[in-house]
Amino acid sequence: MRPLALVCSFFALALCALPALAQYDLILRNARVVNGTGEAAFTADIAVKDGRIAAVGDLKGKTAEREIDAAGRVAAPGFIDVHTHIEGAIDKVPRADNFLMDGVTTVVTGNCGGSAEALGEWFGKLEEQGVGINVASLVGHNTVRRQVMGTANRKATPDEIEQMKALVAQAMEQGAVGFSTGLIYIPGTYSNTAEVVELARAAAGKGGVYASHMRDEGAHVLEAIREAARVGQEAGMRVELSHFKIDTPRIWGFSQKSLALVEEFRAKGLDIGVDQYPYDHSSTGLGITIPSWALADGPVKVRRRFRNATTRARIVAEMKRQLKHLGHKDYSYATVASFEPDRSFDGKTIPEVTKLKGRTATLDNQIRTILEMQLAGGAQMIYHSMGEVDVNRIMKYPHTAVASDGGVRVLGEGMPHPRAYGTNARVLAEYVRQKQVLTLEDAVRRMTSLPAGRFNLNDRGVLREGAAADIVVFDPARVQDLSTYTEPHQYSMGFDFVFVNGVAAVDEGQPNEARPGRILRRQ
Repeated sequence: MRPLALVCSFFALALCALPALAQYDLILRNARVVNGTGEAAFTADIAVKDGRIAAVGDLKGKTAEREIDAAGRVAAPGFIDVHTHIEGAIDKVPRADNFLMDGVTTVVTGNCGGSAEALGEWFGKLEEQGVGINVASLVGHNTVRRQVMGTANRKATPDEIEQMKALVAQAMEQGAVGFSTGLIYIPGTYSNTAEVVELARAAAGKGGVYASHMRDEGAHVLEAIREAARVGQEAGMRVELSHFKIDTPRIWGFSQKSLALVEEFRAKGLDIGVDQYPYDHSSTGLGITIPSWALADGPVKVRRRFRNATTRARIVAEMKRQLKHLGHKDYSYATVASFEPDRSFDGKTIPEVTKLKGRTATLDNQIRTILEMQLAGGAQMIYHSMGEVDVNRIMKYPHTAVASDGGVRVLGEGMPHPRAYGTNARVLAEYVRQKQVLTLEDAVRRMTSLPAGRFNLNDRGVLREGAAADIVVFDPARVQDLSTYTEPHQYSMGFDFVFVNGVAAVDEGQPNEARPGRILRRQ
């Protein structure tokens, strides 16, 4: 019996020598918790287990595979950017480091009427390759209209409406979180409100959100808001007004009236909100400077119009009238962000590009430059079109979410808008720390629970037990956007850790190779 007892005693000693199994995967200690609800910050520990937040509070005596002392730093929900355009580029940069390094853990793409055509297939490809961030998508009006009608400048027939509705419904079944329009872009600009309402209903029946780049963001913005509200009311769905702004210098300050109208609709019971990027420059295609009728029916007809003397004279005259309407003397407010046929144009204004072409920068020559560039495939542009008075007022509005309107960037390629790199850091540095336009807690709310609630991302946006462990840890005294219009390819600083579904995607301020993102299909 003694040998057996000896064996047993050795076995007991071995068990005693083993370290206790860790209770959690991760514990953040002593963090200044800004939980995303807008409530006052408090000091606590945060535990993560199996990609979920397991506990928030005093976790003294608890153990984890990894523990991080977050004293002096803020722990907040990962930021949710509900207005992005990642189609195409995320295939090249699947980790989306420009978003991660700005604290973003989740994006909603498919905005402004443009989305992946076969959404289910696209989701599957992203899952197969792995992504660094969580991805949700809207289904785009321009995308489905182009599939059914091309770029025809006319009303849709009843049969075409039904075909488009079927495509919207299909995308919703495949996981889209709503329906988007870009009503200044072709071919959506050729549609009427009745068409938009009918297609929106196909998304509303699945609980989708209606997100609209409205028909106008300047002198006719009130009419555009009314149209978006009508879609929401008639389709019976929540409304999100994308990148809310006043883009016409001669009426800077008009946001007082546009926000009042949004509030009027809220008072009537419509669930309507807005999102905004914190810059006074916008960014979109070169084509918006050209009358939309001139861009209809495909490249062959567009080329014919540009080369026909009578039609070209009409185009030029309308472009000049539009400039005057906006309050600009020429196109010096328009800078090339990316022109693939000639990268020497990147970063230069239209007058500067005109001079590169060996011409004097008269207005007629600038228009000639624009038409030539459009025929060569168009360009992504940056436009100085907004005023700080409106940016500040819209930011203070309690139903404004922070959103970049940016895409995944290839580091060093082109001269993109800095919003793709620094939107959230800019809000925290300039509008919280420096200008004190917002409190830290309210700024975080606008980046987390507010957008999560509007797009039904129900288990994200708040640091609470059971929620997905998307967490950003940053130094509020050091966080700063570094991306500028002249040197855009610079990551934000101050974000020390970014966890996506419990996995560190940014670790001690550096991106790594992890791809812990998920596809967030409609819940």
